[in-house]
Amino acid sequence: MKRFIVVLMAAVALCVSAQPSRPKLVVGLVVDQMRWDYLYNYQWGEGGFKTLLQDGYLCNNTIIDYVPTVTAAGHSSIYTGTTPAFHGIAGNNFMLNGKNVTSVQDDSERGVGGNDKTRGKSPRNLITTTIGDQLQLATNFKSRVVGIALKDRAAILPAGHHPTGAYWFDKGSKSFVTSTYYRDKLPKWVSDFNKKHRDELSLDLNNLPMGTIMTFAMAEQALINEGLGQGETTDMLAISVSNTDMCAHYFGNHSPKVDSIYYQLDREIAHFIDLLDQRIGRGNYLLFLSADHGGTHSYPRMAAHGLPSACWHNPDALVAANALLEKQFGVKRLLKEEMEYTFYLNHEAIDSARLDYDKVMRAACQALEAPEEIQWAIDVANIDSYPIPTILKERIKLGYFPGRSGEIYIVPRTGVYAGKTEWDGSNHGTWSQSDSHIPLIFMGWHINPGETARLTHMTDIAATVCAMLHIQAPNGCIGIPIIE
Repeated sequence: MKRFIVVLMAAVALCVSAQPSRPKLVVGLVVDQMRWDYLYNYQWGEGGFKTLLQDGYLCNNTIIDYVPTVTAAGHSSIYTGTTPAFHGIAGNNFMLNGKNVTSVQDDSERGVGGNDKTRGKSPRNLITTTIGDQLQLATNFKSRVVGIALKDRAAILPAGHHPTGAYWFDKGSKSFVTSTYYRDKLPKWVSDFNKKHRDELSLDLNNLPMGTIMTFAMAEQALINEGLGQGETTDMLAISVSNTDMCAHYFGNHSPKVDSIYYQLDREIAHFIDLLDQRIGRGNYLLFLSADHGGTHSYPRMAAHGLPSACWHNPDALVAANALLEKQFGVKRLLKEEMEYTFYLNHEAIDSARLDYDKVMRAACQALEAPEEIQWAIDVANIDSYPIPTILKERIKLGYFPGRSGEIYIVPRTGVYAGKTEWDGSNHGTWSQSDSHIPLIFMGWHINPGETARLTHMTDIAATVCAMLHIQAPNGCIGIPIIE
């Protein structure tokens, strides 16, 4: 009997020791359209970015390895550790079964908590797992995972396929909502939040610091009401700050309005770190901060100082190219759509007119390449035949998902971005450093302060977090853990 008890105790001790050490909470913070150099361009206050820079580990050379560099693809790539070629989120919009859809569009679901016009959304277009999904698998679905953002795609895609909840701001109803994919009724704490902050939610959250304040206020309520970090397993909170991007599109980066949002963000991060320290404990949570993409300085700002820049107006390019193709083939609208530097051929029109597909493709690329702002127009299916740099070929391949991405990819000259010449807003989407160089900081659980300038990648974020938690990386992950 004694021998049995000794053996049993030894077995129990072995099982306990085999359990990996994990933090109580993982917090992912993504700042939409935040360039890497913003970390060093602003005069931060106490407790926010300054704390991250002092107490965190900085990866100062983190690059996005695909194009187009846009919001939906970026959030998906951060949390899956892979690129559009594998996770399927080819852009903010793309073609799906011949239909132009948004990245999180799901007509089989209904909106919850808004009004009759609130659309249903889901992560079903994302075809790989996320950090949160893998965390759920590792804990037998005992972990709680929540996504919060103003943008629907920035809350839905990071939260993954099986979260506790995902909540985003619905402009039509001026409230935070969810979808029947997650639940049939808003949790009481979300309904109470909408009622309590009715006046604030009625403001222009896209272009005011209030958008940042409301995002973190929602995240705080999620932390408290969902009991994140208070259970036996590791939980996850994915927060995305959306108005940094939306305001920059209208007013340009480093405009007074955008600057005011970043200074408010600094204060919100300081407050949230204090909250995490109080509720979870500094050594008990792992936080990472990054961005879904950077942003190109506006043409007026660059031109005012004699710096090379230009704009390429994509709707005009579509019209002009179609006019040239109609003149050559006698068929209207041989190019069907343009989405984020990619063009879709009109296969129905080509087949109906019995045109040679290869001839139309060559002519379309020549027409799109005609403007001086465009360096290359590439038939992606035959990309290896193009005399372009290998690094660019790889980024195009990693961003291309057959059947969703456009068949022709446009590469503007360096410094050129989609927009109008007189437009003051900034933009993104290209391969350039402005758009692809992003901040990356880890802080908290098992993180020693420091920094590296070696090349790291957006896809390394999920790989690193999962390696630290001793859980399997997402099933499409191509990233490598940052061992420092």
